[in-house]
Amino acid sequence: MTDTTAPATPAMSIFERWLTLWVGLAILGGLLLGSIAPGLVEAIAAAEFASINLVMAVLIWAMVYPMMVGVDFAAAAGVARQPKGLLITLTVNWLVKPFTLALLAVLFFDHIFAPLIEPADAAQYTAGLILLGAAPCTAMVFVWSQLTRGDETYTLVQVSVNDLIMIVAFAPIVAFLLGVTEISVPWETLVLATLLYVVMPLLAGLLTRRRLRTPERIAGFTARIKPWSMVGLITTVVILFGLQGNVILDRPLVIGLIAVPIVIQSYGIFALAYGAAYALKVPHRIAAPCAMIGTSNFFELAVAVAISLFGLNSGAALATVVGVLVEVPVMLSLVSFANRTRNKFPGA
Repeated sequence: MTDTTAPATPAMSIFERWLTLWVGLAILGGLLLGSIAPGLVEAIAAAEFASINLVMAVLIWAMVYPMMVGVDFAAAAGVARQPKGLLITLTVNWLVKPFTLALLAVLFFDHIFAPLIEPADAAQYTAGLILLGAAPCTAMVFVWSQLTRGDETYTLVQVSVNDLIMIVAFAPIVAFLLGVTEISVPWETLVLATLLYVVMPLLAGLLTRRRLRTPERIAGFTARIKPWSMVGLITTVVILFGLQGNVILDRPLVIGLIAVPIVIQSYGIFALAYGAAYALKVPHRIAAPCAMIGTSNFFELAVAVAISLFGLNSGAALATVVGVLVEVPVMLSLVSFANRTRNKFPGA
C-alpha cells in the first residue's frame, strides 16, 4: 500500500458481471427449497454451535479465504501512513450508523407506517433494525472489496479493528437504543464468529502464501480459487431464504415496509462514507471498501442476537432477515456505482 497506484486487476468475469441475476435466481431457489424440502432446511438450521450455523461458516470461509490469500502482511504497515480510510470507517460505523437506523426505524414504524402496523409489532421491527445497525460487516465486505478491486490488506485491518470495537461496543449501544438496562448478548457467538470469519481464514491465507512463496504462484492460485468466493455467496443466499421462505411469502407487505428504512439507511451511509473519502482524497482501492463496511451488516450476529432475545418467530428476527434480503441487491448496485466512479478518485 505504499504505492499510490492500484495494481492491475483482471476485468470482472461474466459471472461477476451478472451477479445480480444469479442472486435473484438464488433467492427464488431458496424460497423453492424451503417449500419442497423443509426437512433439509431444518437439518441445515440445526447444525449450530454457540448460535453459529456451521454450514454457513463453511460457506463464508469459501467467500473469505480467496481474499485472505491476497493479504500481504509486509504491506500492513502502510495502514498507519493512510489513516483516513480507517478513520472514516470507524466514525461512520460507531458514531453515526447505529443511531441513524434507530431513528429511521422509529420514524417509519411509530409514525409513517403506524396505521399499517400494530404497536407491538412496530417495537419488534425497531429492535431488529437496531441490532442490524449496531453490527457492521465482518465477512461479506471481503466480497464487496474484491468486486471493487479493494486493497485486501487495508480491508482486513478495517474489519479487524471493527471486530475489536464490536466486542466492547455492541452490547452497550444496543442496550442504550433499546432503552433497557440489561441485554443478553451471546458473547460466545461474537467471539466464535470473529475466529471463524476473520482469524482462521487469515491464518490459512498466510500459510498458503508461505507455501506458494512467489508472487506469480500466489496470483495464479488466487485466480483459480476466486470463483469459490462467488459460489459461497450464492449458496449462502439460497440457504438464508430457504430458512425464512415461508415467513417471507406469508407476509410480503410487512417485508416491504421493513425494507424501506433499511434501503434509505444503506444508500445514505454509503453516500456519507464515500463522499467523505472523496473529499479527503482517499485512494479508490481504500475508499470503496471503507464505504462498503458501514453499508453492509454483520447479519449473522444480528440474527443470532434477535433470536436469543426475542425468539425465532419474532418480528425482530424477521427484521434482521429482511436486512439480508435487502443487502445483496443494494450492495451490488453500490459496487456497480463505485466501479463506475473509480476515475474520480486518486490512485484509480
